[in-house]
Amino acid sequence: MVDVSVLVPVRNEAASIEEAVATMRAQRFPGRLELLFMDGRSEDGTREILDRLAREDARIVVLDNPARGIPQALNVGLRHARGRFIARMDAHALYPPDYLATGVRRLEQGGADYVTGLQLPHGVDTWSRRIALALGSPLGVGGAGFRRHITREMETDAGFTGLWRRELLDRLGGWNEAWAVNEDGELAARLREGGGRIVCVPEMAARYVPRRSLGALARQYWRYGQYRAKTCRRHPESLRRSHLLPPAVTVALGGALVPSRAAAPLRLAASVYGFALVAETARLARSAGRQALWAPLVFAVMHLSWGAGFLVGCARFGPPLDAIGATLRRP
Repeated sequence: MVDVSVLVPVRNEAASIEEAVATMRAQRFPGRLELLFMDGRSEDGTREILDRLAREDARIVVLDNPARGIPQALNVGLRHARGRFIARMDAHALYPPDYLATGVRRLEQGGADYVTGLQLPHGVDTWSRRIALALGSPLGVGGAGFRRHITREMETDAGFTGLWRRELLDRLGGWNEAWAVNEDGELAARLREGGGRIVCVPEMAARYVPRRSLGALARQYWRYGQYRAKTCRRHPESLRRSHLLPPAVTVALGGALVPSRAAAPLRLAASVYGFALVAETARLARSAGRQALWAPLVFAVMHLSWGAGFLVGCARFGPPLDAIGATLRRP
């Protein structure tokens, strides 16, 4: 009998997979685990590394994910999983040794349907450290509760990886494969619509390794923005006011370039945004030194890529007008 099935989607993760798997294998869990890695036809040697690790550890199972997408991978894993509890772990993260034990214990206490932990940015090379510095700032965190430093449990509207009871995921139908990105956010929205409760437990904080270049960061946030628009259209209550800031900044910066008096308010808004970047960079520099000099560029890439993606998502999937209206009416 398996107690926890850990689902890990992977594709071209050779640079970090061994370190991530080491933290999964080191879990101090009193029951029986299985570690399911769904490989999306990797081309960089990831599959060979996992096959080698599977020969060393019988708990590791490598599965094929021909569709290559993350929600498809998670559903492949869910179909093969034998555990009473399902955990999702990420190949870009390093987990504390009691992550699974803490999550299972919290689920068994009751009052929570999805247990998650903090997502703490952890750089491992030049650009991932620069990006991690920005992600640790209020301008990089946004409104996500699981990205804030907390010292006690808090309820949140979404999470970073985490644990569920198997029967809950079966009842929800697993992950929606129409969501190539933001699949966890869409699942969380469905869970909460059904009366489910999501809690973030600080003892489950995981170190998340950000993207390792500005180009990769831009592509990541471009896709995030698009699928956040789709999620908010399907689940209006999932929209936070903080989600509206990046598209507003994107529009303001674009409009500020128009040579017209009518664009004066937009130029003022763009100036306020620029001042905010400079002020936050100065604050970060007090502890991070010269490393903080890259922060304005990283912030701009994050905000504008996400904001432009959200606007494109509105055009692609339809604008989430109900979500925007309800959000603006909230006290």
